Amino acid sequence: MSPRTIIIGVLALTFGGSAAVGVNLLFRPDGDKPPTDAVAIVVAKSDIPRGAMITAEQVKTQDFPKDHVPPGTITDIKDAIERVAFSFVVKGEPLFDRKLSAKHSKGGLAPLVPKGMRAFTIQTPNVTTQLAGFVLPGNKVDVLLTMSTGGPNDRTGGGVTTTLLQNVEILAVDQRLDVPVENKVDIRNLQSVTLLVTPDHAAKLDLGQNKGTLHLSLRNPEDEAAAKAQPATLSGLQFHQEKPWGEQIAQIVEAIAKLKAAPRPEAAPKPTPKPESGPPPILEIRTLRGSHFGVVQLEPVIPTDQEH
Repeated sequence: MSPRTIIIGVLALTFGGSAAVGVNLLFRPDGDKPPTDAVAIVVAKSDIPRGAMITAEQVKTQDFPKDHVPPGTITDIKDAIERVAFSFVVKGEPLFDRKLSAKHSKGGLAPLVPKGMRAFTIQTPNVTTQLAGFVLPGNKVDVLLTMSTGGPNDRTGGGVTTTLLQNVEILAVDQRLDVPVENKVDIRNLQSVTLLVTPDHAAKLDLGQNKGTLHLSLRNPEDEAAAKAQPATLSGLQFHQEKPWGEQIAQIVEAIAKLKAAPRPEAAPKPTPKPESGPPPILEIRTLRGSHFGVVQLEPVIPTDQEH
C-alpha cells in the first residue's frame, strides 16, 4: 500500500469521525444536556384524578431550571402525599401547593368545598337531560326554576320560569369528581348533580326542587358576567314572537347610529353680565365772587334699604 493511500485513509477517518460527532451534538435533544443550576420539583408520575388522595407511588421529583420554577411549586414529596387534588393532574405536571388540600385530608368531595361554602346535590334527573349529558364536573351553569301557579289574580298565566342562580360551579356529576375521557356523561346513568353554593343558595335550591322543577343552563367558562334575564311567564309567551337575532342586532346598531347623527341641542346663550356699579359721581358747585372762583364738593347720599 502506497503512503499516499494511507494518508488519504487517515484523513477520511478523521473527517468522518469529526462530522459524526458534530451531527450528534447538533441533533442531541435538550433533555440530554446535564441541567445547570437546576432544582428538583415534584411532578405527577401518572394521571391523578380530581378528588383523589395522592400517594407516594403517584409522584416523583424531576430537575427543573431554577429560574423557571413557578411560584408555589412543591419541591418535597413528603409535602405532596396524603393530600387531595382539587383538579385533575396529568402525568408530568408539576404539583402546586394551592391546588392540593390540607395534609391528612380525607379523599372525596369534602376537601373540594371551600370554607363558608356548601355542596348541594340536586336529585332530579330532569335537571341534566336538557344538556344531553354534556354537563361535566368543573363546568359553570345557571340554575333555572320552573313553577306552576294558579289563582284568579295570577298574572303569570299559570306558570313561570326564573333564573334562580347564576355562574354556579359543578363539583360532581353523580359520583364522578373528574371529567370523563370522552368529555360526556351517559345520561342513562345520570341521576344527580352536586353544585358549589353558599348556604343561602342551598336553601333556595332545596325549596325550588321541592316546589318546582330545576334545570341547568351551561355557560362559557370565560363568561362570568351577570345575565339580565327576566322571568318568563305563560301569559308573556302566549302571543310572543321573537325576531331573529341578526335582525335585533341590526336594529340596535341602527338606533345607535341615529343617536350619533342627531343634532345636539344648542347651549343656551350666557346672560350678558351687568356692569358693576362703581362709586357714585362727585357733584361740584363752582362759585364766582368778583374775580375769585371757588369749588364746593357735595358728598354723595347712599340710599338705605328702606328708601329702595
